[in-house]
Amino acid sequence: MEEQRIAWGITGAGHFLEECTRRLLRYERVDVFLSRAADDVTRMYHFQDRLQGPGIRVRRETSVISPWVGAFSRGTYRVLVVAPATSNSVAKFVYGISDSLVTNLFAQAGKSRVPVVVLPCDLTPEMDSLDPHGMPVKVYPRPIDLENTDRLRRFAGITVVTSIEEIERCLDTCL
Repeated sequence: MEEQRIAWGITGAGHFLEECTRRLLRYERVDVFLSRAADDVTRMYHFQDRLQGPGIRVRRETSVISPWVGAFSRGTYRVLVVAPATSNSVAKFVYGISDSLVTNLFAQAGKSRVPVVVLPCDLTPEMDSLDPHGMPVKVYPRPIDLENTDRLRRFAGITVVTSIEEIERCLDTCL
């Protein structure tokens, strides 16, 4: 069997995008899965060219049905990281909705008992972020978004992290 890889899902958030991109490039054998919104956002933030490196494969959502989700049950992946994760994706994770590439990856990882690490964008009632032009903006997550992040923390097999450094610590134990 081929050595296991890291599956890294990116959703349509600019928050944490730069940090996540830099971090995932430190690992070898990473398959990056871009939702349709992530594909748009990586272009808006001019990050599409940064997702290249040795051992990195980029998969873009072209359909909700994807042959890549079956790779979890075949043991291809050691861990799924979803970072950054939008409030929309977190809500879908919490309520079991699998209607996109990343939500299908999340569901299949759970069904295959593959550990999942999620870095939600909505972590505190007030946050600082950067817009696509690098300008600082204040973000105020809605109470429902913070509640869904808390609900996700209670899922078995899911580790919700609050920083890039926590992702690295989780990956150190998984790899």
